[in-house]
Amino acid sequence: METLWNALEWAVAEHGDKPFLCIPARADREYLPEGAEYTFAEIQAEASTLSEAYRKAGWGPGHRVALALDNHPAHFVHFLALNRIGASQVPVNPYYLKGELEYLFEHSEAAITVAAPWQIEKLQDAGAPTVVSLDGFTPPPAPTVARAETPGLTTEIAVIYTSGTTGRPKGCVLTNDYALAVGRWYRDLGGALTLKPGAERVYVPLPVFHVNGGINTPAALMLSGNCLIMPDRFHGGTWWDDLAATRATAMHYLGVIPPVLMAAPPSDADKTHGIKFGLGAGLDPALHQAFEERFGIPMVEVWGMSETGRFLANAYQPRQIHTRAFGRATDDMEAMVADDAGAPVADGVEGELLVRTPGDDPRRYFFDRYLKNEEATEEAWAGGWFHTGDVVTRDETGMLYFVERAKNIIRRSGENISAAEVENALIEHPAVAQVAVMSCPDEMRDEEIFACVSLSAEVAPDTLLTFAAERIAQYKLPGWLAVMDALPVTGTQKIQKHQIFAKGFDPRSDPRAIDLRVAKAGMKRR
Repeated sequence: METLWNALEWAVAEHGDKPFLCIPARADREYLPEGAEYTFAEIQAEASTLSEAYRKAGWGPGHRVALALDNHPAHFVHFLALNRIGASQVPVNPYYLKGELEYLFEHSEAAITVAAPWQIEKLQDAGAPTVVSLDGFTPPPAPTVARAETPGLTTEIAVIYTSGTTGRPKGCVLTNDYALAVGRWYRDLGGALTLKPGAERVYVPLPVFHVNGGINTPAALMLSGNCLIMPDRFHGGTWWDDLAATRATAMHYLGVIPPVLMAAPPSDADKTHGIKFGLGAGLDPALHQAFEERFGIPMVEVWGMSETGRFLANAYQPRQIHTRAFGRATDDMEAMVADDAGAPVADGVEGELLVRTPGDDPRRYFFDRYLKNEEATEEAWAGGWFHTGDVVTRDETGMLYFVERAKNIIRRSGENISAAEVENALIEHPAVAQVAVMSCPDEMRDEEIFACVSLSAEVAPDTLLTFAAERIAQYKLPGWLAVMDALPVTGTQKIQKHQIFAKGFDPRSDPRAIDLRVAKAGMKRR
């Protein structure tokens, strides 16, 4: 098996008439309000016809196609069609604003953009390359001659953009080898995450521009003959009804989902849902046991990144649900807790999590590279280990526990947000003299964005929020802001974030902290 298309061919041969993709009904959605379901054979037939149309128009290896289709089932049809001919997809985050979209299109060098009709005007305004509507789609002629090669394990299949520590997102180049490896990994994890061949229906309320919903889980379900249930997004008010209506047997979650579900009044649906496990990250240990007892579902915390594909999971008993445990190293993925010099630390001591594949090629099955950024790629792989930027500890049994992020990244509702990108948006305001962005705790979203600013002129916090909202997507805006006389700096005028607040201090407790979460929620999503 060399490609995801081969995985689909295998699934059709073994499970052709079984469902592969289910779209739950949603009356207010722009597409398929009554829902839909497609078998493996139906998806293959559509993708096969589409791939021939792409091929006839000259598309193939060396070409990238931007897909701005939200969670529409056509995203998977186009992705698989492109995979068959050796072309690559660049999924578009629908919450990006004009500047963010301009960067994605310029950096990725996607040649065309396949767009849902409701996205076209926004994409054209951002200068998207050759926007072609999904409605009545016909591939335009390819701009260059495709490379003469047969798609295989090393063929690029996607460029996924993930927040960088120095501002702009980095493009993770992924291959068939990556996708097939993570698919096998998930399929074979076992324990509380056991996938029975041809028997599971996994509900994934996550966007396809993330690897979880867009690559990792679909690959695992193709390799196990199971069904992906893909809503447009998380809907807390109808969550259990949606799971029942789609006959889901498993669900994925982010840290924000369990608190919302726990806040709802108890009902009969709490135990009549048919879900046998939840897979996700960011569930507060203080809530974990109560959630499992109320809903009767083992909620399995995992750790992974776009760069790693494969993930570690706390899937075997005794699961340590009162902690931030996320699993142990395996025979297929080594893990080390290291100090700043890259040397291992003792059990119980905090250090950075480093991971690699055992054997001669430590990078095998990881991302291929950061697009156009060889320096960042090599820095991430310093010493032959992938440096995750996550601070963890390990106990004497090998169990790993998440502590915090060392990188300049904020993890809000499952989104990795670059503090530097938020800082760049705020510092452009003429009244902002200094800015430092960091995380603060949030009971619903795991972390929230906290901005500290010093001003050269008086300006209202809401004005700063509105200013930033013209430059970055709504979910990246600060939820809290503190105006300070000055921020601590080094002799070279570099802001020292670690000196603003004492370690362990909750910035929300500072008397200068202003809660902007309501104002942030009211900002128009564009």
